Amino acid sequence: MRVTHYRIATLDPRTHLFEVSCTVPDPDPAGQLFRLPAWTPGSYLIREFARHFVAAQGACAETPVKVKKIAKDVWQADACSGPLTFTAEVYAFDLSVRAAYLDATRGYFNGASVFVWPVGHEARPCELDIVAPAGEAYRDWRVATSLPRCGAEPYSFGRYRAGNYDELIDHPVEMGTFALAQFDAGGARHDIAVTGRQRADLACLARDLRRVCQTQIDLFGGTANSRAPVDYYLFQILAVGDGYGGLEHRSSTSLICKRDELPPPGATVIGDDYRNFLGLASHEYFHTWNVKRIKPANFAPYDLTRESYTQQLWAFEGITSYYDDLTLVRSGVIGITDYLELLGRNITALLRAPGRTRQSVAESSFDAWIKYYRQDENAPNAIVSYYVKGALIALALDLTLRLETAVTLDDVMRALWRRYGEAAVGVPEGGIEALVAELAGRDLGAFFADYVYGTKELPLAALLQAFGVELNLRAAEGGKDKGGRPSKDAPRLWLGATLDRGAELRLKHVIVGGPAARAGLASGDTVIAIDSLRASVEELEKLLKSREPDAIISVHAFRRDELMTFTVELDAAPEDTCWLAVADGATPEMLARRAGWLSEDRGQKTEIK
Repeated sequence: MRVTHYRIATLDPRTHLFEVSCTVPDPDPAGQLFRLPAWTPGSYLIREFARHFVAAQGACAETPVKVKKIAKDVWQADACSGPLTFTAEVYAFDLSVRAAYLDATRGYFNGASVFVWPVGHEARPCELDIVAPAGEAYRDWRVATSLPRCGAEPYSFGRYRAGNYDELIDHPVEMGTFALAQFDAGGARHDIAVTGRQRADLACLARDLRRVCQTQIDLFGGTANSRAPVDYYLFQILAVGDGYGGLEHRSSTSLICKRDELPPPGATVIGDDYRNFLGLASHEYFHTWNVKRIKPANFAPYDLTRESYTQQLWAFEGITSYYDDLTLVRSGVIGITDYLELLGRNITALLRAPGRTRQSVAESSFDAWIKYYRQDENAPNAIVSYYVKGALIALALDLTLRLETAVTLDDVMRALWRRYGEAAVGVPEGGIEALVAELAGRDLGAFFADYVYGTKELPLAALLQAFGVELNLRAAEGGKDKGGRPSKDAPRLWLGATLDRGAELRLKHVIVGGPAARAGLASGDTVIAIDSLRASVEELEKLLKSREPDAIISVHAFRRDELMTFTVELDAAPEDTCWLAVADGATPEMLARRAGWLSEDRGQKTEIK
């Protein structure tokens, strides 16, 4: 079978330029087209990767062939008999998991951002030569990727292979010096490659990730010690001073975290930062099933030339967001108290988003391409996160199923895996709702109409109470006492705006209907004085704690370069901060439900062993 051959090399890491080529043995006699994806799976925004292509040229054997750009991300070569090679320089200085990066310290690329596909030959097997940078400074560089090797030694430059173009771009590549750790879960080897300056306890990280991964493998397998859906899995981790992000792939994930989020040597408890990272890793690993294999019908196959619309991201991202923290407590990596704190934060995030009353998660899913990934100053008022509300819908659905039927959301996920994931068939629009009804033996259409396609508030307090968990609300800001209740420092009043935390008191988001909005203040306004005294974030916070409800203040602010005056009538601080606690006096029935939900019998130790 004929093969499409790719090659990627570093021209000079200091100039951030890769040289990427694609060779077709039998080009289209009418003039071969080469196309670059407009987006990358898992990140639903048109990325315009072609803007980083600096130059392109063609060659038939050793004879130059003219290449003409005929669209923003499409090139056409003049007719030739072949083999035809398309070569481009690609600027790589995007420190994210979506594109490509190259400097003297490391190289990275997500295939969708650097590899064109020869139109008409997408289904062919591909081979990729990854060429080591020249020079003594790079002699210790290695390669970490889940791409199958085709002559390359482990962690080495050389030749790799893929079954087709889609597979080629679904195995990102990390190049440089990195620390390695390894563990086995579900019969598969799992590697951890950590790039960046750090002092992490990689043995501890491997132990915790193994528990997380095996718990998810067992969930989809339905039994203890089930087998993973892959033979090999790679966690690519970039540790930086400040950063956060992840992107799933078929047998790997690329993660960015703060170096302080990795477990330090000698740690005896799981701190907030490390817990945050474990949640991110858990989220991306769950995508190995939910998104990479169980996927919307509109993603099977991906059309990388344009937006692919679906109303189901609330399930594929939201259900994944529900299970990421739930897996931590089920695996015993964190305890119930820690889990309830994380769950309370998600509820708080939803309560502080007024857009939840304006947009459903189905609409949010469909509009991800133009709204969720392009948020502006009005975003909190206009949109709802299909991650946050989707996770809480998953929680409500799981608890509802456990209370009213003989099945759980775990059963639904296993059924989705068997029916769609293993069969490599996309889930049709409405398919999840239909499957839930089939398994539950009852129509749950009203649930989905209210919470997925509508904007009705979720009945979380009542549902959690049935599982022996109390939902409490307090003021939006301020600390908590040792019992988790609002402290005396909680504010009494509310401005109705979020602030840019800087030297100036600058309004970031102004909430519709709030005091600032009613007074005419707008996002971007810089407040310089309140009641004729110099304004600052600290002074505003003091004022909100000391004044009585319905207090009226005078505000002087610059809008651009114009000084304006506003009269603001402050409201009582809303109780939109959630904290959850194990209920006192829970009945044996409640305790049994909670045990089944959180799998308490797996252990609740929070110490790192």
